[in-house]
Amino acid sequence: MTAGVGDVGEAEQSGGVAVVDRVAKGVEVGVGLAVLAGGARLHRRQQEARWEAVRAQGLRYGLSQLDALHHSRFEEAVRDLMRRDGCRDATRVGGGGDLGADVKATDPYGRRWVIQCKHRRNGLAGSAVGTPDLQVLNGTARQVHGADVAVIVTNGRVTAPAIAFAKQQHLHVVDRHTLEVWASGSRPLWELLRAVPPPRKPTTLS
Repeated sequence: MTAGVGDVGEAEQSGGVAVVDRVAKGVEVGVGLAVLAGGARLHRRQQEARWEAVRAQGLRYGLSQLDALHHSRFEEAVRDLMRRDGCRDATRVGGGGDLGADVKATDPYGRRWVIQCKHRRNGLAGSAVGTPDLQVLNGTARQVHGADVAVIVTNGRVTAPAIAFAKQQHLHVVDRHTLEVWASGSRPLWELLRAVPPPRKPTTLS
């Protein structure tokens, strides 16, 4: 007995529905797997962020460790110390064309920090940071980078004229002694410097 036209149409329709159903189920499975994978990646990133925060809170450096770093690693260490102090957006921007800014950061009080790093492989025995270094920072930190706090950080020496110039221009100098205290983790940098501008915004730390 041959199937009628109606029977063939119903079979084709039934087969089409089955195919669509299988495709829909496949899409649901694919979406489900994608959601699970996305959730796993998000969880992993959150876990990594938590571990990074724990690591940053316990970050400490000794002067001998800082002396032994390459100048780029020294900049990264300064960035990490700012992050430890609560500057979540601290970024290393040093390199060719940095225009006097090796590290930029915003502290929990809303102040914008621009930091120039001067690493000396031989520490105090290396060449001293002089007035020309401060002049570069003074010329770009506020005008170009919008700094509220302009800082030069060194593990070496700073000349007396450079220190005098910094005071005149309201720049901040982190010399070897101040760096040692800061890197030890006892206090955030803004508590170690004099005449830091007042907070830009009220916070729970105020």
